[in-house]
Amino acid sequence: MSDAMVNGLAGAGGGLVAQLLTYPLQTVNTRQQTERRSKKPSSSSSDGSQATIRKSGTILEIYRVIAEEGWGGLYRGLTPSLLGTVASQSVYYYFYQLFRNAAESNARRRRKNGIGDGTVGMSDSLLVAALAGSLNVLLTNPIWVVVTRMQTQTQAEMKSSALQSEIEKPPASREALPADVESQEKQINIVSPATNHGAAYTVQDLYREAGLIGFWKGVLPTLIMVSNPAIQFMIYETLLKELTKKRKINKHGMKDVSPLEVNAIASNIPRLTVNCQIFVIGSIGKLGATIATYPLLVVKSRLQAKQAIGRDKSTQYTGTLDAIFKMIRYEGLTGFYKGMSTKIVQSVAAAALLLMIKEELVKVARKLLLRRQKKLASR
Repeated sequence: MSDAMVNGLAGAGGGLVAQLLTYPLQTVNTRQQTERRSKKPSSSSSDGSQATIRKSGTILEIYRVIAEEGWGGLYRGLTPSLLGTVASQSVYYYFYQLFRNAAESNARRRRKNGIGDGTVGMSDSLLVAALAGSLNVLLTNPIWVVVTRMQTQTQAEMKSSALQSEIEKPPASREALPADVESQEKQINIVSPATNHGAAYTVQDLYREAGLIGFWKGVLPTLIMVSNPAIQFMIYETLLKELTKKRKINKHGMKDVSPLEVNAIASNIPRLTVNCQIFVIGSIGKLGATIATYPLLVVKSRLQAKQAIGRDKSTQYTGTLDAIFKMIRYEGLTGFYKGMSTKIVQSVAAAALLLMIKEELVKVARKLLLRRQKKLASR
């Protein structure tokens, strides 16, 4: 088994565990990001009370979801999300390690020619992560569109119900509605609360609404957001490089051992301390990347969620630039940072857990492969 394959499978395993542990925070954060509320909301706004509750914070939002939808509300879209996590982490780490190996080989060749110190620099690390991230986005974006829609279905139902109530009012008391009200009524029926919102239904609904291209909604800001893992891994690799610069060849004669093994050899520190080092390094990397790219994440979530139905065009987006301009105009710059505190907690915890578990899995896999090689050699 190649080193790239080992890292791909280890990344998938680490991502799976991290996703399971932090998924409720991810659901709450997606809802916070897609809550569309202007700077000066109307007093008659149908979702004004929801906005007030959501503004109270992450804990009250979690409580509200449990109270209104039960514990299952926090795990909407979990199945496709786990599938997406395994696919994303496998694709990302496989290509990351593949490109990383190529970059390291190139660095060693350059050193032989008297150029550089034989290690991969920051710019090369950034390029490697960006290439792996771009392939990951293009291959797995459809899964994440479905997940976002499942996480925000309740919001769509509530807004659709509000418009349905307006439509059902007597003409004399009804506020002016758009000319295409019949098409809106059809859309409302599609998202009625009685519908069983499974992954298959969500896929069908998305296809009816936008066709195949709908599965790549938000792909442009997501591609730009490739800089998030790129920044994260650039910080991670740089800090790890500083920690392991004095590493030695272990007793098996291996240079490219896992960071956990290298640290243990170089400093003879307890395994718990090593795990804490990886956790802290992963946290710092993800924190910096999240703060830098969060506005793009909000735009991506807005585009992937089911578009608002109604006469308020300020909450309906035709593309990335349209979403950015309307958010600036109607919500101000603060609209790009909705739910950021929740995302920081979720992302940092998930990234740190992922990296710590991944490094352990890589270490175990390498030991098993080494043992197998020894058995084959002794025959």
